[in-house]
Amino acid sequence: MRIAALSGWTSEQKHVVAASFLGWTLDAFDFFLLVFVLKDIAQEFHTQITDVTLAILLTLAMRPIGAYLFGRAADRWGRRPTLMIDVLLYSAIELVSAFAPSLTVLLILRAIFGIAMGGEWGVGASLTMESIPPQARGFVSGLLQSGYPAGYFLASIVYGLLFQYIGWRGMFMVGVVPALLVFYIRRKVPESPSWAPTTARSNTLAIVRSHWRLGIYAVLLMTAFNFFSHGTQDLYPTFLQVQHKLSPYDVGLIAVIYNIGAIIGGISFGSLSERFGRRRIIIITAVLSLLVLPLWAFATSAIWLAVGAFLMQVMVQGAWGVIPVHLNELSPADARGTFPGFVYQLGNLIASVNATLQAGIATHYGGDYAIALAFVAGVVAFVIVILTALGSEAKGVAFGTSHLPGVGVVVSPAV
Repeated sequence: MRIAALSGWTSEQKHVVAASFLGWTLDAFDFFLLVFVLKDIAQEFHTQITDVTLAILLTLAMRPIGAYLFGRAADRWGRRPTLMIDVLLYSAIELVSAFAPSLTVLLILRAIFGIAMGGEWGVGASLTMESIPPQARGFVSGLLQSGYPAGYFLASIVYGLLFQYIGWRGMFMVGVVPALLVFYIRRKVPESPSWAPTTARSNTLAIVRSHWRLGIYAVLLMTAFNFFSHGTQDLYPTFLQVQHKLSPYDVGLIAVIYNIGAIIGGISFGSLSERFGRRRIIIITAVLSLLVLPLWAFATSAIWLAVGAFLMQVMVQGAWGVIPVHLNELSPADARGTFPGFVYQLGNLIASVNATLQAGIATHYGGDYAIALAFVAGVVAFVIVILTALGSEAKGVAFGTSHLPGVGVVVSPAV
């Protein structure tokens, strides 16, 4: 876990990590602005919160399309130009969302936003992992994935400080800021040293067919992981607003607290995976999340809810901190721009029902969001333990080679 492992980096490597981290952070920032204003959008368009959660579902459901399209572009034309186009697109759609005249238009725009959001993670992760020293992958994986809660953190601050003045439409206008990142990428970020253009149209599909067991396993694992993150994040502000009647300031403050926990968890456990193995760390964090669950969902005071939420996100994002490096190490070498992001976002597609599912469960139990949150989080934590134990890892594999472990073949020491 020593940061000394990062010594000796070139300036270009540092810029790559910074740009990829910021790309995912600002992408998540634009996504999570929505989760704070579900109630307010429902009130303006005279509908139910459950109807507005369809925007989250559509965003998540469209992300596999973006992962495939932008991933193929990254494999064929390069990681760097693809990343710039992607950042510009999701920033522009976020701005346009502020002017939606109806819920229908907003839902369409959030679906298009999902395409752009789906492209960023895989392209940024492959650019990063291919550019850094192998011994730094665990730490950088956690750092990269912590961009997701860091984006949530920024959205929490904007909501807590600005919402009362600018409303939900103004929050979406703030979401155009990530477009400025493109200037930094253009000036400072080089192309991946491992990238070579892919010209065969069937290349990615052929690779997926050749490694279909790995593909199915990865999609199942990422489905569980996406239920894990979205099941503990997307409706938590609504849970605090509706069930505990907390003010926007208090909700924003608690969100800031649990996203600090998420950042700490992602970086810490991602780093620990370099020493103890990818699968072992995932299993440990998933088990610990089960121990935290009662406090996180059923505490009765704002203070204990904040403590429970902090600890829960340490564990959830601690597990997630391993995922960027884990998927990239398992990925077929000549489809690394496409494979990790595509299987990740296919898992997102299946898990896209989460917000609507949890809202429906809460409605069934008389508005009890605690039951809905606890049920989903508990089940998927258990599933993650099982799937991870059955899988394999390729910690430290040399990128640019054809080495690829089969599912069920343990490359690193067994858990």
